[in-house]
Amino acid sequence: MRQPSAITRRLAAAAVTLAVASGAVACGPEDKDAKGAAGAEGAPRKGGTLRILNSEPQSDFDPARLYTSGGGNVPSLVFRTLTTRNREDGAEGTKVVPDLATDTGRPNKDATEWTFTLKEGLKYEDGTPITTADVKYGIERSFAAELSGGAPYMRDWLVGGDAYQGSYKDPKGLASIVTPDARTIVFKLKKPEGEFPFVATQTQFAPVPKAKDKGAKYEEHPVSSGPYKVVKNENDGEHLVLERNPNWDPKTDEERKAYPDRVEVTSGLDAAVINQRLTTSSGADAAAVTTDTNLGPAELAQIGSDKSLEKRVGTGHFGYTNYLAFNPTVKPFDNAKVRQAISYAINRTSVVNAAGGSALAEPATTFLPDQKAFGYTPYDHFPAGKSGDPAKAKALLKEAGYPSGLSITLTHSTAQNRETGPDTATAVQEALKQAGITVKLEGLEPNAYNEKRWAGKGSPGFFISRWGADWPAGGPFLAPIFDGRQIVTNGSNYNHALLNDPAVNKEIDEINKLTDLKAAAVRWGALDKKIGEQALDVPLFHPVYKRLVGKQVKNVVISDWTGVLDVSQVAVK
Repeated sequence: MRQPSAITRRLAAAAVTLAVASGAVACGPEDKDAKGAAGAEGAPRKGGTLRILNSEPQSDFDPARLYTSGGGNVPSLVFRTLTTRNREDGAEGTKVVPDLATDTGRPNKDATEWTFTLKEGLKYEDGTPITTADVKYGIERSFAAELSGGAPYMRDWLVGGDAYQGSYKDPKGLASIVTPDARTIVFKLKKPEGEFPFVATQTQFAPVPKAKDKGAKYEEHPVSSGPYKVVKNENDGEHLVLERNPNWDPKTDEERKAYPDRVEVTSGLDAAVINQRLTTSSGADAAAVTTDTNLGPAELAQIGSDKSLEKRVGTGHFGYTNYLAFNPTVKPFDNAKVRQAISYAINRTSVVNAAGGSALAEPATTFLPDQKAFGYTPYDHFPAGKSGDPAKAKALLKEAGYPSGLSITLTHSTAQNRETGPDTATAVQEALKQAGITVKLEGLEPNAYNEKRWAGKGSPGFFISRWGADWPAGGPFLAPIFDGRQIVTNGSNYNHALLNDPAVNKEIDEINKLTDLKAAAVRWGALDKKIGEQALDVPLFHPVYKRLVGKQVKNVVISDWTGVLDVSQVAVK
């Protein structure tokens, strides 16, 4: 997952983001079989108002501009796509399933062409039918400069996509998206893409009726294809109100439960305020949740002494890795033994503690997250134990020509977060000191930090970084970081090691041809292990997400795809 600006958006994160700050793995009721919040007792029923309390506004509420895999959380209540994520707990939630389409797509022999058929009886909120022409138009409008911000895959993958300027400048559209009839759509790709069904979960695949398109103003009242319609959008998503779409037919939608009658999203709130309101859970807040605000160590300590609160904490993991990155064109990081020495010197216990403790971070020795869907294959090429191996590190430094140690600079963010901020940087500094490595910390404000670490050949020699996947598979995790053909020399470069290994590039291409996702996962795992031998990065930890729900919230589902509570499953009655 990339981060804000040219970077963003892949974090999914966390807003999905990344993912932005919204991402993570695992879930379900807090018992021996699952890891999420149990929620209120009793069978879920329709009715009531679900309130979502968030820090970040649900801005740019236009399917072309959203960067949300699987439609995100709130967006997926309004926008349906050709495929979507399986709305179940844990690993089952990493599967891609049909949404508007009858299946997850039918590839040709080499996966360069994908065909989808729409289900019968699909309608917009105004009762008009949804057609494949609307899906095609929705994708094509996302190419318009004024609607930028969404995922880049169609521009990169579709034949002619790299030159297309969007439906407003070129209403003829893309010849690589063909709609032979109202229910059939065919995509023609530049190269094999076995993971295309995952990409079809992106909101760019939501249908948009051309007659209702108002360009940049479409976000004010986008036409719903999902169970809810937008009735109010204030201050660019700061206050969003959704009510039932009377023309949504649950018979065509096996994934969204749509229990509440109304959903109100209030954003721009301080994280401490959100957690306090959810803790108290009084009045309307008893039916509230958050999709982007985590609990911190102090709050978890408080909750740990209150069993009733503990039952309302959901645990999730998103496909994310926090790591130390090297630029091997900068000395002394061009020396593999120096990189290996640093790998041995890392004290993952202190790093995990800096990240909030074992409840909020899990130590990592692999680049791929510890999830089967990614192809996770256990390895530890530079076993340092829980607290590092400074003796081994010193021995390697001597072999590298630094018998008296060396001095290096570590670049990090000044943001007070537990992933790339000062606390984690200091933990790394102290660990390397034990191995005779003096580390000078270079703290940069977040925007400058992001620009510098993704600067390509101008990036620092040694810096803290992180990466999250747009969907739960090895492709969006390994290819942007290690495919030499994706190197950008003057900004927005994610291949921090500037690795351009023909064998690695070829293997990425071969895996992309596979439409058997299980077979692909095995090969992604093997590739991760092979690349790891070069010590091009030092995996530190995978974040864990802890979030409260209100005491009236039922049917808590947290998948390994998003790592956060799925609002399409929640009931408050």
